[in-house]
Amino acid sequence: MGCGGRATTHHKPGTSHEQASGDVGTLLGAQDGAGHRLRQVPAQGAPEVRITTRPDSEDGWNLQLAVKNFRFTPDSVGGAALPGAGHAHLELDGRKLARVYGPWYHLPAAQVPEGAHTLTVRLYADDHTAWAVGGKAVEATAELTGGPPGQGSHSHAAPMPTTPPQATQTPRPAETPEADRTVTVAVRDGKVVPAPGRVEVKRGERVALRVTSDRADTLHVHGYDKELALPAGQEATLILTADRAGLFEVETHESDLVLTQLLVR
Repeated sequence: MGCGGRATTHHKPGTSHEQASGDVGTLLGAQDGAGHRLRQVPAQGAPEVRITTRPDSEDGWNLQLAVKNFRFTPDSVGGAALPGAGHAHLELDGRKLARVYGPWYHLPAAQVPEGAHTLTVRLYADDHTAWAVGGKAVEATAELTGGPPGQGSHSHAAPMPTTPPQATQTPRPAETPEADRTVTVAVRDGKVVPAPGRVEVKRGERVALRVTSDRADTLHVHGYDKELALPAGQEATLILTADRAGLFEVETHESDLVLTQLLVR
């Protein structure tokens, strides 16, 4: 996974990757582990990042990204590389979990299997090149230990009395309460119809994502950690409350396609 290789969202429509990448630093031939080219800048004044993990009292961990010489710019993702600006990628044992557009991120325990793991955060420019110093990507790591299934990072004596989260993310029937905004997308022969774009949403609005895929897949909303099974040839609907500000990608797991971006203000 990763945003590499998806030309439709690597830069703004009508702009080539070369045009979007700007002239900041030196674009190297080397790539990071996710297939993104490195954009090297001098060590002095270069972006820096540290990551701190804190167990959440309810579930999983709260992650804090402390950055220096860097600012998060969710509104300009896909544009030219600007000095000290962009977003971050979060990986667990080399597998991408999400893009991060701010200093805080909640990592659910369900995304961390039992045992010891390495969490990596890496900084990227708006054009999706990885900031680098001395030929190495600007990143930080932390160690996490996942608990047994159902416990995550904490040991709870009794199971949660509520319905498992996944049960609320299955395709919803027609009588689902009306949403404030509906986004309808279809995936046919590896193409997204209509073409991926951005949907502006007011914070607090309920958004319905109605997706029909010609092959079985899984819908994933980055930043909100919402997933939905997509049966082949059947419309499935995921409704979420846009209670976090920022730019969030909606993509498919198997076909690795970006369906749309939610810009929550």
